[in-house]
Amino acid sequence: MKPNKCIPALPVQDIGKAVACYAQQLGFLWDVQKEDFARMVRDDVAIDLWLVCDQSWKIRPASPQCWPVVSGAESFLAGTESCRIEVRGVHELFAEYKKSGVLYGPDTSVELTPWGTHGFPALDLERNPVSFYKES
Repeated sequence: MKPNKCIPALPVQDIGKAVACYAQQLGFLWDVQKEDFARMVRDDVAIDLWLVCDQSWKIRPASPQCWPVVSGAESFLAGTESCRIEVRGVHELFAEYKKSGVLYGPDTSVELTPWGTHGFPALDLERNPVSFYKES
């Protein structure tokens, strides 16, 4: 067995709004869009977005038999995942994302990481960190 590719799956609370964010702010195109799932692509990179809309965890009784929360689609999961994407032209992508307002924070820059890559983090609509890097 030899793995071919990995596609990150990021949790979102609204597929339509997430698709719009990835398209308008991150430059991805949608490949597949359904009520509870979308696949966004940019060049050779794909990111899956999956709907986490179960809010029943908010009203569960405190009794032990009602926990842990296990539907797998709990709304609190949005914003808890991340991924790193290797790119060419990291400085050009940084300039693009600076204009679109998706950088991690106002002081974000392309930095040398402790593991020897140059990169920067961005945030999607749910605040899932999506980092972009190039090997040094």
